[in-house]
Amino acid sequence: MTDYNIGLIVGSISSTSINRRLARALTKLAPQADLHLTEIPIRDLPFYSADNDLAIPDQAAKFKHSIEEFDAIILVTPEYNRAVPGVLKNALDTASRPWGHNSFAGKPSAVIGMSIGAIGTAVAQQQLRNILSFLASPSLTQPEAYLQSREGLITDDGVVTDEKTTELLISWLNALHEHVTNSLVLVS
Repeated sequence: MTDYNIGLIVGSISSTSINRRLARALTKLAPQADLHLTEIPIRDLPFYSADNDLAIPDQAAKFKHSIEEFDAIILVTPEYNRAVPGVLKNALDTASRPWGHNSFAGKPSAVIGMSIGAIGTAVAQQQLRNILSFLASPSLTQPEAYLQSREGLITDDGVVTDEKTTELLISWLNALHEHVTNSLVLVS
């Protein structure tokens, strides 16, 4: 199988984020699916404003370039008030602007998330898939992965303590590998 370099965007800037733990777990498990994950930080991105379209701020330009360098992007999202977190929406707006300079265009993507609620991050994930569709980013549609967090499921350093959850995440990563392969074949 082909190895792919995948950018990882965590939609939370909290130091105690359960989705950051999920991202660490994916990073540890990814080599089993011939994927190499690297986080693309969003903490220091300025708020997107069309006022800056002619002179993109350095941090935003670096972010856009980072997305372009990867074979695909994973968005690990929390769900705030049944919606996509503002910092993640800002990152997507930054990456896709100015008009005609969309760093996500043609870039395979996938969405996953974890929440304390029983439906995981289902609503935020659906919103992200709609946004990614508009950004012309072919998104992994199946399998979906909505994880419910519980104490000790994933350690702070990304070790998954439940065998079924480990199997689910590896299966999801394998599906992502296939999605990236199929998407990149269509582009070439």
